Amino acid sequence: MRRYLGSALAAAACVAASLVMAGGGTEWSAAERAVLATLRLNQLPPAPADPSNRVATLPAAATLGKRLFFDRRLSSNGAVSCASCHDPQLQFQDGKAVAQGVGTGIRRTMPIGSAGHTPFLFWDGRKDSLWAQAVGPLEDAAEHGGNRLAFAHLMRAHYRQDYESVFGKLPDLEGLPADAGPLGTAAQQEAWQALAPERRSEVSRVLANIGKAIAAYERTLHHGETRLDRYIGAVLDGDPAAGDILSAAEIQGLRIFIGKGRCVTCHNGPLLSDQQFHNTGIAPHGPAEQALGRRSGAAKVLRDEFNCLGPYSDARPEQCGELQFLAADGPTLEGAFKAPSLRGVALRPPYMHAGQLAGLDAVIAHYRAAPPARYGRSELRPVALSGEEAQYLRAFLLSLDGAIVERER
Repeated sequence: MRRYLGSALAAAACVAASLVMAGGGTEWSAAERAVLATLRLNQLPPAPADPSNRVATLPAAATLGKRLFFDRRLSSNGAVSCASCHDPQLQFQDGKAVAQGVGTGIRRTMPIGSAGHTPFLFWDGRKDSLWAQAVGPLEDAAEHGGNRLAFAHLMRAHYRQDYESVFGKLPDLEGLPADAGPLGTAAQQEAWQALAPERRSEVSRVLANIGKAIAAYERTLHHGETRLDRYIGAVLDGDPAAGDILSAAEIQGLRIFIGKGRCVTCHNGPLLSDQQFHNTGIAPHGPAEQALGRRSGAAKVLRDEFNCLGPYSDARPEQCGELQFLAADGPTLEGAFKAPSLRGVALRPPYMHAGQLAGLDAVIAHYRAAPPARYGRSELRPVALSGEEAQYLRAFLLSLDGAIVERER
C-alpha cells in the first residue's frame, strides 16, 4: 500500500500547490488532491493471485467454503463456526475486546473484508495466506478447539461430493480413530503420533483444503463504497455538489487525517492501511511472547507447515517471495502489530489488537499523547491537535461506514 501514497506524494511534488475549488466551497491543494485520489476504493486493483491456493478463485470452492464458514460442527463443542467471531451482521467481526470461541482468546477478532489483498494475516502476521489463516483457528484450543482427524471424518460424512469435485478423492479413513491431531489434547496428540506418516500427511492435506475452500469464500468479501469515496470522486470531478456529501466537520477531519494528524502515513491507499506492522505504544495484553507482536509472528510463519513453502502449498518456491524475503529480525518488529483497514472503523469498537481502547475518542487521545511502548519503541510522536480538531477527526472516521459486500472480484 505504500506505493499508493508514495506515487501520490511524488506526483504532488511535481505540481504547483495552488488551491483549486471543489464543491461546497471546499478547497484542496493539488498535493492534497493527489493524496485524496489514492484513497478512493475504485483505485483498488483485484486481489493478487495466490499461487499457494490453486482453487482460490474457483466458484465451486467458494461455495463449499461459504458452507464451511458457517458450519458449527467444525468445532469441539459443535457451537462455534468461523461466523461466530466473523459475524456478517457486524462487519465480519464480533465487537468484543478479545475473541470468544470454545474458550477466550487473547486478541481482537480482525475484520476480513478485502482480506485477499494482504500478504500476512493476523495482528502479528503469523500466516502468509488466507487459507493458512483459516486453518489456524480450527485447531486453536481457544477458538474452534478441533482436531485434524475429526475434521477429515466430517468432510467424508457431510461434504464428500462437494469436496471431491474441487480437490479430488478424500483419503480412506477406515479404521482410524475419531479424534487425532498434533495440537489437540494429550490423547489426541498420542493418537496422531500413532498414525503412519503418510496417513498424517493425507489428513493434514484435508485440513489444508478446508482452509483453501474457506479462503476462496473470504476472497469474495469486499468493502463497499463509503461517502468518502463519493466525496473524493466529486472533488476530483469538480462537482459543485461535493460539499453536500460530507459535512463541514467531516471535511475538516479529512484534512487533518491526511495532514497534521499524520494518520495517512500508515492508513493509506484504497483500504486505508499500508498492510504493515507498527509499534504504536499500545499497552500489551496476553503472554509476553504474544506481546512481542510481529517479532513472534514472523518466527511463527517461517516454521508454519501451512506456509507458502510448505508441503500443502500449491506454489513453486520461486512464487513465495513474500516469505523468502521476510524480515524476521530487527528492532522495528518488537511490539509491532498490523495496521488494520479503517474502512468501517466506526462500526467496530473496541479498538487495537486486544480491544484496549473502547472508542474513537480514546484512540485519538492515544495518538495525540503518543505514550512510550512497554515492548520495543513506539513509532508515534505526539500530535498537536486541539480539542476541536480531535472532534473533526472523529467526525471523519465516523463517515467511513461502508458495508461488507460479497462479490467475485
